[in-house]
Amino acid sequence: MQKESIYSQVEAGIYSVTEGENNVIANMATVSCLLKEAFEDFFWVGFYIVDNEKPEELVVGPYQGTLGCLRISFDRGVCGAAAKTGKTQIIDNVHEFPGHIACDSQTNSEIVVPVYNNKNELIAVFDVDSTKIKTFDKVDQMWLEKILSKVFDK
Repeated sequence: MQKESIYSQVEAGIYSVTEGENNVIANMATVSCLLKEAFEDFFWVGFYIVDNEKPEELVVGPYQGTLGCLRISFDRGVCGAAAKTGKTQIIDNVHEFPGHIACDSQTNSEIVVPVYNNKNELIAVFDVDSTKIKTFDKVDQMWLEKILSKVFDK
């Protein structure tokens, strides 16, 4: 099945489950689970939440996969870059990314999408890792940005 068809199906599922649900953690857990189950190349899928007590730091939130890093500073790694710049990061080969944090050595490519609430405040980043090189592209970016915006910008 083509990537866009999978995204279209999982998008409908995510929206049907999260409709009317305003609890951010419940929605994060649902999004992580359904996307991880939909794509075989999604090795680690989850959220790093902006820590309100340390606003330049992310703390691990709901995820599916192996052990994640507990905390990531905005000035470190791909997640930090997404949080700091407010822009989606698509990394074909994480081993070539300066300052990459190897939470799991099996990760080879990554996409990280900033997540905003309805006040346009950064609340988290959504991180997807793959064991393969060059897993992610503009199709992933478009669909993930669309899904995350609809679920969290209520």
